[in-house]
Amino acid sequence: MDIRFLQSLVSVVETGSIISAARREKLTSAAISQRVQALERSLGTTLLVRHARSVAPTEACLLLLPRIRHLIREASLLRDDLDERQISGEMRIGAISTVMTGLMPDLLHTAAQVAPRLKLRLVPGTSLLLYEQLMQGHLDAALLVEPPFVLPKSLKAVALHSEPLVLMTHDPVDQTRIRDRIEAGALIRYDPLSWGGRLATAYLDRERLFPEVLCDMDALEAIAILVERGLGISLVPAWQGTNQKASGIHLTRLPDSESLARQIVLLHPATPARPKALALLCGLLVNGGRDASIDEHL
Repeated sequence: MDIRFLQSLVSVVETGSIISAARREKLTSAAISQRVQALERSLGTTLLVRHARSVAPTEACLLLLPRIRHLIREASLLRDDLDERQISGEMRIGAISTVMTGLMPDLLHTAAQVAPRLKLRLVPGTSLLLYEQLMQGHLDAALLVEPPFVLPKSLKAVALHSEPLVLMTHDPVDQTRIRDRIEAGALIRYDPLSWGGRLATAYLDRERLFPEVLCDMDALEAIAILVERGLGISLVPAWQGTNQKASGIHLTRLPDSESLARQIVLLHPATPARPKALALLCGLLVNGGRDASIDEHL
C-alpha cells in the first residue's frame, strides 16, 4: 500500500473535494481519483461518497482515518530520520495565547532561517487542553503554564521564563496603595480554575482580600482590553508581549510577586518522535536562537 495514496485520501477528506485535494497535492484530479479507487480496491470497501461537486468520507473511511494518519506520520518520521543534511519534517507545537503573540513570532522567524525544511504546525489552546493533547500523542510539544501537579515520567519539562504577578490598572497606582485599589472592587478576575489564575486567587486568599468580582476570564489579552477601557482592574502575570505604554495600561508589581509567578515551560514526551527537531526548538527557546545539543535538553 503506497503511503502517497493514503496522503491523497486524507487530502480529499480534509478539503472536501477531489479538485481541492489535487491542488494541494499538485496532481491532476484524475490522478487523485485513481489513487482513491486503488485504495478502495485494496481495502475492499468504499471510502468516499461522491456528490456532484463534493465528496464525503464513508463510515468505513472515518473508522480508518486515525490509523491512516498514524501510518503517514510514521512514514514521514522514517524519511526525516534518514535525512543527514538538515532537520526536516513537521512538528505539532501547542501554545497558549500569550505565547502565540509574545514568543512564537520570533521563534518561527528564527526556525525558518536555521531549519528551512522544518515545518512547525501551531495548535492554540489553554494549558489544560494542550496538556491533554500532549498526553494523547496529538502534539510533539507544548508551550504552556507549568502544571500544578507532578508530571508523569512520560513527560519532561524545560523551564523557559517566569512571569511575576502584577496589578493591571487603567490609571497609575502607587505600590503603597495596592491593597486599597484591589479592595475598591470591579475585579476582572483571571479565571481561578485556570492554572495561571490559581496564582492570582492564592494572592487574594493570602492577603485576605475580597474585592467585588466583575467577571471571570481566561484570556489575558481580553482582560487587558477591558482594563484599558477603564472597566476594572485585574491581577495577572506580566506575560511577554505586554506593553503598558503602547496599550494605555499600567502594571504595578506586587510585593513578593515572585513567590506567585506564573512559570512558562516547554513540555515534551520523554522519548520524542523527532529528537533533533526538539533539541533545536529547545535551543531556540532557552538560548536565544543558539543551537543546543540533544543531550543538554532531552
